[in-house]
Amino acid sequence: MTHKIAILPGDGIGVEIIVEARKLLDCLRDDFGFAVETEEALVGGCAYDATGTPLPEATLTLAREADSVLLGAVGGPKWESLDISVRPERGLLGLRAELELFANLRPAILYPQLADASTLRSDVVAGLDILIVRELTGGIYFGQPRGVEKLADGQRRGYNTLVYTSSEVERIGRVAFEIAQKRGGRLCSVDKANVLECTEMWREVMTEVSADYPDVELSHMYVDNAAMQLVRAPKQFDVMVTTNMFGDILSDCAAMLTGSIGMLPSASLNAQNRGMYEPIHGSAPDIAGQGVANPLATLLSVAMMLRYSLGEPALAERIDRAVSVVLDQGLRTGDIMSTGMRQVGSAEMGDAVITALRADAS
Repeated sequence: MTHKIAILPGDGIGVEIIVEARKLLDCLRDDFGFAVETEEALVGGCAYDATGTPLPEATLTLAREADSVLLGAVGGPKWESLDISVRPERGLLGLRAELELFANLRPAILYPQLADASTLRSDVVAGLDILIVRELTGGIYFGQPRGVEKLADGQRRGYNTLVYTSSEVERIGRVAFEIAQKRGGRLCSVDKANVLECTEMWREVMTEVSADYPDVELSHMYVDNAAMQLVRAPKQFDVMVTTNMFGDILSDCAAMLTGSIGMLPSASLNAQNRGMYEPIHGSAPDIAGQGVANPLATLLSVAMMLRYSLGEPALAERIDRAVSVVLDQGLRTGDIMSTGMRQVGSAEMGDAVITALRADAS
């Protein structure tokens, strides 16, 4: 079977890192017999510039028809003055909603070669392997009503609604429990149940769902404490599950434990495990076009795609090993550079991973 992948480079460094992902997919096809066809489309700021919308209908149609979607990044200062309804990020949120990608998986794994790149002591982060499961299509990012209104006294009032149904919480909870079963058997649910009724319900539903997973140890933690614990003793966590906004914040916090946000891939899945895969680092407009962006999170996102959506776990393992080999060789992009290593750009790093991948096949 030929797998169809929709490729959406997006904005900023998204264009550069997707070039390296394309090279990786070509290698998988030519050297490993992976049957794949790809098609590119616009999303985000570049889509707005070309069509007046950050999510053109042609892009949405392509994404719906594809087996998986590979995204670069969206956004940048150029589009910040636009109305919120047409900003680049609305394209990303639209894809998540239209494709029903409710489960966002964000691993935070510290490669042993990068222990010195973390801002935390190596003994605190060495061996770090956390998976954050973030609910992705509900919560305050999608809740209604929302907006900004002008009051009678001339002030403006902004408002957003945090809302979840019990079925939405149960759905993401079951994903997290099933992942925990395959890992260390521990799940921490993060909420703010002491002040937010919505997340009080979240905690109640997670507790109810836990009855179906007696082999998983469930704990609960307030989000402010969870943020503190991530930098105090991150290895206490195995799998974390939380709301859309809390997951957005905590996963970026966890990213820096690994040395660089440029190392972390992500998967956003629907109920059938079809998904969208992307690095979590954003468009980084300050370095866009310079050829220095770290492509490893994007290449690792391809590995996650193979593992979760395309039924090719062996190829995913090969990519993971190739990345580790390259790090062993001392190659580093600027974000993970340390003394004694050799700094390379996006293309050289991508080529090195492909060389290591081919060597693994021989």
